[in-house]
Amino acid sequence: MADGATDYHQSARHRRQSWYGTKSLVKRLLAQPGIHVAVRGGAAILGDRIDRARLPAPARLRHVTARMSGVTFVMLRPDRCIVAKELYWGGGRRPRAEDQFGLDVFAVLARDARLVLDVGAYTGVFSLVAARVAARAQVHAFEVVPEVAAAARENVAANGLSGRVTVHAAGVGEQGSTVTVASGSGGSALPDFYSTRLHFSGGEQVDVRSLDAIVTEIDLPPPALVKIDVEGTEDVVLAHAQSFLASHQPDILCEILLASNTAAVQAALGPHGYRFYRVERQALNPQSQLAPSPEFRDWLFTPKSSAELAARGIPVA
Repeated sequence: MADGATDYHQSARHRRQSWYGTKSLVKRLLAQPGIHVAVRGGAAILGDRIDRARLPAPARLRHVTARMSGVTFVMLRPDRCIVAKELYWGGGRRPRAEDQFGLDVFAVLARDARLVLDVGAYTGVFSLVAARVAARAQVHAFEVVPEVAAAARENVAANGLSGRVTVHAAGVGEQGSTVTVASGSGGSALPDFYSTRLHFSGGEQVDVRSLDAIVTEIDLPPPALVKIDVEGTEDVVLAHAQSFLASHQPDILCEILLASNTAAVQAALGPHGYRFYRVERQALNPQSQLAPSPEFRDWLFTPKSSAELAARGIPVA
């Protein structure tokens, strides 16, 4: 896609996210104490007919407590962090069953890991879960938006995990490349849809590193676990991870979008004996081919068989 077209689509998406300038005002209004009581009451009445995670958290709420996979941790700023807001409305868990199940699967696999790589970390929920459940794992989080990376570091510090989790303000893809990322703290929420393919006319220059280079520098033996959420550039991430895939055969939880280059993803994984499991609401669903689903975005790529996963307590359909 040409730079101008990318700028246009990025601008359009930002306008939709901000409701053409009105979203921040509406959110502030609905977050006020008296009004928010009515919002919660209405949400309780409507139940599953409304996506509660799209509603604002109450004003002046500074953090929420996550309770999942037998551990607890806090996440800051539910007024701006989309995941923290979800945890508020979900009572400490992610409201969408498939999102929470993906986190639970990740936590099970993290317990044995020596190395955890959170690629496209946003504000760090996967990193925090991994650090809590795996006492010996080193966790490295990579977030391409500097403002969001700073928020992830604040979450790590708030949980006393600065010695266990390292947050890198960097993209992951082709080693030695760079990307320009829009800077500033505007908008009603921290952006969760930027990728190394987007082009901005101005902003901060952010380095992009390959998984092969990252793992060589960290120099930890397997087992390893990876989460990839990079808004459609997972094919590039995996293409530049061939030595890592061969040496560590990590389990990989990966978001696949309808527009993802699934043929390139399969080609990158093919030489390394990976199986494909779609993450659904209560179980993994084995698939012979990688086929994007409009309903279920997350997939587990792993050399493990269904029997091996089931033996670890992970339900497989």
